[in-house]
Amino acid sequence: MHEFEIIKKYFSKLSLNNKNSLNLNDDVFFDKSKKLVVSVDTYIDKSHFFDFKDPDLVIKKILRSSISDLICKGVKPKYYFISGSGNKKTFTKLNLSKISQSLKKEQKKFGIHISGGDTVFSNKLSFTIISVGFSSNIIFRNKAKFNDDIYVTGNLGDSFMGLEILKKKFSLKKDLNKYFLKKYYLPELHINLTKKLFNFANTSIDISDGLFADLDKLINKQKLSYKVNVSNIPTSKNLKKIIISKKLQKIDLVSKGDDYQILFTASKKKSRIIKRTFKSLGIKISKIGNISSGGQKSQIIDEKGNKIAIKNKGHFHNF
Repeated sequence: MHEFEIIKKYFSKLSLNNKNSLNLNDDVFFDKSKKLVVSVDTYIDKSHFFDFKDPDLVIKKILRSSISDLICKGVKPKYYFISGSGNKKTFTKLNLSKISQSLKKEQKKFGIHISGGDTVFSNKLSFTIISVGFSSNIIFRNKAKFNDDIYVTGNLGDSFMGLEILKKKFSLKKDLNKYFLKKYYLPELHINLTKKLFNFANTSIDISDGLFADLDKLINKQKLSYKVNVSNIPTSKNLKKIIISKKLQKIDLVSKGDDYQILFTASKKKSRIIKRTFKSLGIKISKIGNISSGGQKSQIIDEKGNKIAIKNKGHFHNF
């Protein structure tokens, strides 16, 4: 049983009298009357981050991935709470100092403030982060419209390549190693896009588990499907070089998750305002497909125009 089956079978019914929970089917809790938006994420060593040799980078990665849940909803994060479990080997004075300095820099960069948390002794290293923002509205999941265009910000696949380098599955030149590792540890968040998303996005999500896994979640309770062209999925120049030189399949790199780019749908009528908005902000935007009727299965079209199937659409926690 994977994580979403557990939520549906054991916990969804508990939220029926709490409309603010959004039926446990979105990234956040949203209380419209109080303008309160909250997300909760837990990160486990060897599952959400590869190792703890660079605690300053690890803490940046998990904090950014947490506040990304709010940003993709059109909400600017304001406060965060952090709880950690560790021992003398992981929570050394040096590591704690590095973590503190990193959090200070992230607070300045994103305008957020630490507001509480907890620390406990454990032989299993983990962190839980609660992110809080305030907004009178959010961009929900499951609000896509038939014939919507599907967009994604930035590039996909760089973070996964960084993870592969950490696992020593690839040996690249020093400058490329540095580039991909930076993309793995420091996902680029488009916080200046938050309020502008309301001008065009019908529904949105951040890409954490993988492009297609998250696209499935985005429309999971709607009688809709999607058609995505692999050739339109954006990749960096550096990743394109690796794909060609190593003879890799693009689909295997762009669908693994950990990108934290914004995936959203919008009416075709909004194409001009989308282009203007992203050009003015200097953010890369790519139209990768469209929303289709639920009468047909979702389709992934490769560079040659053939329909392809993916065995592993992304990351899931299985129990």
